[in-house]
Amino acid sequence: MVVDAFRMFQLATQGFCCSQIMLILGMDELGKENPDLIKAMQGLCGGIGRSGKTCGALTGGACLIGLNVGKGTPSEFGHAKINLMINELMEWFEGTQGSIDCEGILDHSLDAGNEYPVQCGNIVSATFSKVQEILAAYADPDEDEEE
Repeated sequence: MVVDAFRMFQLATQGFCCSQIMLILGMDELGKENPDLIKAMQGLCGGIGRSGKTCGALTGGACLIGLNVGKGTPSEFGHAKINLMINELMEWFEGTQGSIDCEGILDHSLDAGNEYPVQCGNIVSATFSKVQEILAAYADPDEDEEE
C-alpha cells in the first residue's frame, strides 16, 4: 500500500513523531483508534527518548507488526513467525538505511529544537510499505477462508 503523503505531513505538523505516525497509519488501516497506544509510542520517538539510537520508524514498524499479528489476550496466540517477520524488517531497514540508529541515518542530531526531518518522512513511508509487504507475505491463506 502506498502511504498517503498528505496524511503523514498532517500528522507530523500535529507534533507526532515517526513511531507514532507508523502506528496511527496502521490503526487507520484497521479502522481503529487507541490514543493510549499512540501516547506510549512517544517513548520511541527520535530513537528512544530522542537519544538518536534505534530509529522510531523501525521500532514503530516492529510494533505495527505486533499490533497486526501479536498476542494481545491470554487466550490469543501470536503469529508463529512474528519474530522472523520483525527480523526481516530489521535486516531490510539496516540494509536500506545503512544503520538502525537515527544518528547513523541522519546528518544531524535530534535535539529537542529540530523539527521532524523530511528524510524521516521518506523513511517512515518506505518502512510502512515494507511492513505491509511482510504482513502480506506471512498471511495465512486459511485465515481468509475462515472469515
